[in-house]
Amino acid sequence: MGGNEIVLFPLAAMGHLNPMVELGKLFLRQGLSVTILILQFPKFDNNPINSYIDTVSAANSALSFHRLSSPPSTVEAPTFIHHFRLAIPQLQDYLSCNSSATALVLDFFFDDAIDVINKMNPRLPCYFFFPTSASNLAAFLYLPFLHKELTVSFKDLGDTPVNFPGFPSPIPAFDMPIRISDRSSEAYKAMIVQFDRLPKSSGIIVNSFRALEPKALAAIAAGLCTPGRTMAPIYCVGPITSMDGQEHNETAGSERRHYSLKWLDGQPRGSVVFLCFGSMGGAFPEAQILEIAEGLERSGQRFMWVVRGSLPEEDLEAVLPEGFGERTKGRGLVVNWWAPQAAVLGHAAVGGFVTHCGWNSALESIVAGVAMIAWPMYAEQRMNRVFLVEEANIAAEMPGYRDGLVRSYEVEEKVRWLMESSGGKEMKARAAAVRERAKAAMREGGSSYEDMVKMVYSLTTAGGGERPTADLLLSSTWG
Repeated sequence: MGGNEIVLFPLAAMGHLNPMVELGKLFLRQGLSVTILILQFPKFDNNPINSYIDTVSAANSALSFHRLSSPPSTVEAPTFIHHFRLAIPQLQDYLSCNSSATALVLDFFFDDAIDVINKMNPRLPCYFFFPTSASNLAAFLYLPFLHKELTVSFKDLGDTPVNFPGFPSPIPAFDMPIRISDRSSEAYKAMIVQFDRLPKSSGIIVNSFRALEPKALAAIAAGLCTPGRTMAPIYCVGPITSMDGQEHNETAGSERRHYSLKWLDGQPRGSVVFLCFGSMGGAFPEAQILEIAEGLERSGQRFMWVVRGSLPEEDLEAVLPEGFGERTKGRGLVVNWWAPQAAVLGHAAVGGFVTHCGWNSALESIVAGVAMIAWPMYAEQRMNRVFLVEEANIAAEMPGYRDGLVRSYEVEEKVRWLMESSGGKEMKARAAAVRERAKAAMREGGSSYEDMVKMVYSLTTAGGGERPTADLLLSSTWG
């Protein structure tokens, strides 16, 4: 099936790039050729992305990465949305010179590309990859219609509940992503157009599974989120996660096992609460670091905590309470900057996860069967908190996160609740049950498996590529 080349164009940010790369690996297992386009902007810190790509390339030689030329550093982009628009000419140039592509999978932030591609090559099917939940997709698809009904910005509604078809419960207006909180902003206007474009694609690929979000998917299928409009097919092929180095630091890709895993080997089963706040979160001010440290110490629980910063490992004590390391020695481990999160969550010693509610992190916790404490920070994470806490019921909210400073007593009480109380044990049992549903979705005959089969058939035949055989499709495995 070498004639079927799928071109992936992810946003070069870890939360978007990781799952798109994992999607590319799934396509490889289906016998497809995969090219991943990378466009970076000179003003951004691209070192973590470059290191990650080097690691993935070394481990997966069949994945082809192609770097597009960056826009000139003199080009100014007034908003983050305008940055993404600067990528479209580079994509157009690549496709003009490379006619072998039979389908294109775009990060949903590159929605402007669909109009360009339709004019350039109407036969080339364009799919959008949506790296967060189906519940968020349902809400965002409905946003252009809600925009016509509302006359004020979300930021002016405070805690007023906002209803979206398919979303498990109303979302407090306060919890809407900041980039769409002000209806007069350029970002808001651009994203209204963006979510209006998604249904015009050949399909939307979602990193979730049907048993996790039946309400949202039913609402989308019924047309409740796009009233009066035709909706593109939805393919839920998740949970797409990775255990082989989806995050990177200077030792990722080496054969040495990370020391945090060795430390976990010496801890009792299910006894450790793991705290990690994502590739862009967790760089807390000193006051918050002190509150977390005091709360963990007083909780009496075993813990592993990733503190993001630039201090050398031996200087971590400088940002922690005096004597903290000595007093918690043996039951606590503080890691500077990075740990192999998916592998840590999959370790038998981990019994709870304090998370920023990034969707990739949530899925890694779901795959591991680990209950969560939700501490959202930015982007759509507060919407994820609503789903994880109020619908899936596999996470408990960290009190005080809205106040800008979570107090030590709040950390202490919530960690103890998860690790010691009967309510915490019940939540852990629910998380373990969701894990089994996730595994079932990815097995042959499961919902994600079947959606993957349908999607591969769609994207290879719609673009005039070689027709895949049923034997090839059904003999593939993942998960």
